[in-house]
Amino acid sequence: MALLKTIKEVGNYFNEIYDGVASLVRGMKVTGGYFIKRGQIVTQKYPENRATLKMFDNFKGELQLIHDENNQHSCNVCNTCARKCPNGSIEVIYKKVEGADGRSKKILDKYIYHLETCSFCGLCVPACDEHALRFDQEFEHAVFDKSKLTKVLNKPGSTCKVVKE
Repeated sequence: MALLKTIKEVGNYFNEIYDGVASLVRGMKVTGGYFIKRGQIVTQKYPENRATLKMFDNFKGELQLIHDENNQHSCNVCNTCARKCPNGSIEVIYKKVEGADGRSKKILDKYIYHLETCSFCGLCVPACDEHALRFDQEFEHAVFDKSKLTKVLNKPGSTCKVVKE
C-alpha cells in the first residue's frame, strides 16, 4: 500500500512538472508570435503619445460626478455609492434645507473622493440609481503630496436636478 502511494506521488510530481512546462510553452508561443509579427504594434510609446493616447472604453479611471451644461448633477444624496465602496473612498456630505412645502430635504454639500484609498473596483458606479457617476479616462495620478489625491467632485455652485424628499 505504501509503495502504491509513493508511485502515485511520483506520478503527481512529474504531472506538475509537465503542466508547468506546458504553461510556459503556451506563454512563450504568444510572446514569440508578437516577436515574429513585426508590423503589429504591441506597446504604446508612452509618454511620447500622451496627447493622442485613448484608454479603452471599459477603463476604470478616476471617479467623476456627472454635471450637465447648467452645472447640475443627478446625485440625490442616497449614499449608496459610499456604502458599496469597500475602502471608504467616498464621502457624501449633505445639508438639510427646508423646502417650499416646509419639509426638510437633503442637498449635496460636498462629494469627496479619496483617490489614494480607491482600489478601482468599480462597485460605486453601477450602484448609483441616478446614474450620477462615471469613470474618467484619467490615469496619471502620481503626486508628491498625498493630499492632492483627495478631490471634491461636485463643482462650485452646482445644484441637483433631483431633490430627495
